[in-house]
Amino acid sequence: MKNVVILHGTGETDQSYWFPYIKKELEKKGYSVSIPNLPNTDSPTLETQLPTVIKEHYDTDTILIGHSSGCALILSVLEHITVQVKQAILVAGFARPYGKDKHQDPILQETYNWEKIKTNCKELIFINSDNDPWGCNDVEGRYMLDHLGGKLIIMKGEGHMGSDTFKQPYKEFPFLLRLIV
Repeated sequence: MKNVVILHGTGETDQSYWFPYIKKELEKKGYSVSIPNLPNTDSPTLETQLPTVIKEHYDTDTILIGHSSGCALILSVLEHITVQVKQAILVAGFARPYGKDKHQDPILQETYNWEKIKTNCKELIFINSDNDPWGCNDVEGRYMLDHLGGKLIIMKGEGHMGSDTFKQPYKEFPFLLRLIV
């Protein structure tokens, strides 16, 4: 059975934004869907979140979906697992510090083994907007694409594709649903 693991971002839960919609629609199609509520969600660190998600079931039929800092976590998962998953879709993702001070974000690894990440995922898709208010924009999507290959989809004017601060409820995401194999 195909299984999907959705990793939420900072300050989010399994009930945030489009996650319940995607889960419900995929379960109708026979997928097993897990959306773990990650620890320390308001101040996520790799040390607290990676051990939680590494316990999930990963096999050749696994599809990973992440939002925001959940995407950085997916990169770490792909570097640390020993199986090639079917697909990873990173929505509003980033792989390097952002913001004015460019301090190291504790959810990011200092460096990534890009080759291992590529080896452990059959298909990578990056979805970024051209106007993401958090800096998880098309430039970040291009950065990840340049290191990993795959496919970059740039959404026009879609912001962070889910943000309470910027009043982007994003309760449904049918476009994402169509990308899942």
